[in-house]
Amino acid sequence: MSNLSVSMSATAIKNVATRLPANIACLIQGPTGVGKSFLVKDIAKHFGLPMIDVRGSTMDESGVTGIPDFEGSKEAGVSYFLTTSWFKRACDEPVVLFLDEMNRAIPQVMQSFFQIVLDRELGNDADGNPRRLHPETRVFAAVNAGNEYDVNEMDPALLRRSWVCEFQSDADDWLLWAADNGISSALQDFIRVNPTELRIDPSSVEPGKVVANPASWHRLNDSLDHMGWGADQFAGQAVPEGFYHVCAGFVGTEAAAKFIDHLRSMSSEVTATDVLDNWDGVSDRVDRTDAGQMNKITDRIVAHMKDNGLTDAQGENLRAFCEHAGGEVTVRLWTACTTGNDMTLIQPLHKAIGMLVMTAAQTAK
Repeated sequence: MSNLSVSMSATAIKNVATRLPANIACLIQGPTGVGKSFLVKDIAKHFGLPMIDVRGSTMDESGVTGIPDFEGSKEAGVSYFLTTSWFKRACDEPVVLFLDEMNRAIPQVMQSFFQIVLDRELGNDADGNPRRLHPETRVFAAVNAGNEYDVNEMDPALLRRSWVCEFQSDADDWLLWAADNGISSALQDFIRVNPTELRIDPSSVEPGKVVANPASWHRLNDSLDHMGWGADQFAGQAVPEGFYHVCAGFVGTEAAAKFIDHLRSMSSEVTATDVLDNWDGVSDRVDRTDAGQMNKITDRIVAHMKDNGLTDAQGENLRAFCEHAGGEVTVRLWTACTTGNDMTLIQPLHKAIGMLVMTAAQTAK
């Protein structure tokens, strides 16, 4: 199916999906754990609509079509089915209806999902009228793709009637999501420096081997926080006994080892808080960095400011850093911070380095 769709990042999919008419279904394909459900949740949030998550792989036919209304059928003199709660709500009010794992459902469930996507209706009431989705309800369907899955083929009619895309994991997109969803700074920094570790293709390793994907990094982060082992506290320090085994159980042995090595090395690296809160203490270390390391420092500063804002005192340190780093780094930092048009960040940022950015731009001319 991948040859019939367009590979896109989360940002690109959201940019298109939020502009399509409500009656056009979006069919998203991608590997498990890549973040399809989080993407649809984000789109639902954009519309200000509740999301109803219906998972095809766990349902039987009655979970979609409903069960017979015996009492009502006796009274009406005709047989009909009671509709399911999730479909009734999607008919009564605008929602984002997410039909997940469509191609792992049994044939009867798949056919019902097809009717919802193709005709925006399912079943009939006592008078024979079709039960139709609310005009503003939006349908998103997700299918698992990849050689490691045992899945059903998609009906060509479904492909013709939907906007179809292939969701590719993208470290930049994930980092934007991570900054707003409580992912530790240390883990964000690890993925920023090692973007290929965000997702390992399961087909590239032995069957059954644990490998990393965006969802597993999220679960690891939440589990470490729950255990009181948040990754940030171990930057530059030894991790407790059992830390490696927790990591390996979620993201695999290789990724776990790399992540712990990254934590140990962070003390020798210049962090965002080093620059923003202790510039005088780290300026000599910044002097010894090469261009690649300077880019990493800049990325950390950008991520930290987007997460935490910028105080006046930090603004003074940031200005000193930018004066030290030069115009190219200053413009790069400014561009990255202002892309999202977050005025709560842009205003203190302009106060801190606005003149430096203007000077750098004039010099470039």
